[in-house]
Amino acid sequence: MSQSFKVVIPARYASTRLPGKPLRELLGKPMLQHVWEAARQSGADQVVIATDDARIEDAARAFGAEVCMTASSHASGTDRLGEVVATLAWPDDTIVVNVQGDEPLMPPGLIDQVASDLAANDGASLATVATPLVAAGEFFDPNVVKVVTDQAGYALYFSRAPIPWDRDLLVDDLKALPIGIVPLRHIGIYAYRVEYLNRYAEMRPCPLEQAEQLEQLRALWYGERIHVAEAGQRPGPGVDTEDDLVIAEELMRARQGEA
Repeated sequence: MSQSFKVVIPARYASTRLPGKPLRELLGKPMLQHVWEAARQSGADQVVIATDDARIEDAARAFGAEVCMTASSHASGTDRLGEVVATLAWPDDTIVVNVQGDEPLMPPGLIDQVASDLAANDGASLATVATPLVAAGEFFDPNVVKVVTDQAGYALYFSRAPIPWDRDLLVDDLKALPIGIVPLRHIGIYAYRVEYLNRYAEMRPCPLEQAEQLEQLRALWYGERIHVAEAGQRPGPGVDTEDDLVIAEELMRARQGEA
């Protein structure tokens, strides 16, 4: 892509379900290194790992990454990004993509896509992606985040609840997908402009965000616009548990066999 952008990879050591998660090995490399290598294969002109832990810093520098040390008090990856852009003094119009440190199967093309989408939509403060939901089980799963957009692709709402709700179809608690509307599953990768990240530092958490435990609702609460495009590639699963780690390694080994 021609649009210049940067990638920041927030990485915390103190994961509740999988301690030391960014440094757990997949195919002989720390998981974080796989994420960094994917980001380096995108069109980003700079890739920075943001952490508050010296063990992650040492490992990242050992495989050649640029590291920005941040405070340990950040409540979210977006807060950590805000400190990075301030520390590195990136201009307000710089586009920054947040790639989570537990996404070793993130396609580089998807990173490019969210950056390009934000650049193409001047009215948006953020850009993200979604995929069509085709299974009723996922539609009713609170761990699957849904998003509803307007006709131009701007987010109206994100929820763990099944939205949009087909009143006539689902009135009797029938577990089915809505008719005539394709529900969308949100994929948690974001592109931001630096000027938004600077404003975000002043935004207090909002009731909707706290109820749903969805950070992106803070942006909508304060009137920011989020553009949502259909993902050109589906990312592999993220890693939160030991079982996820095994699945990710099996998928990566299978990809190597196909290459």
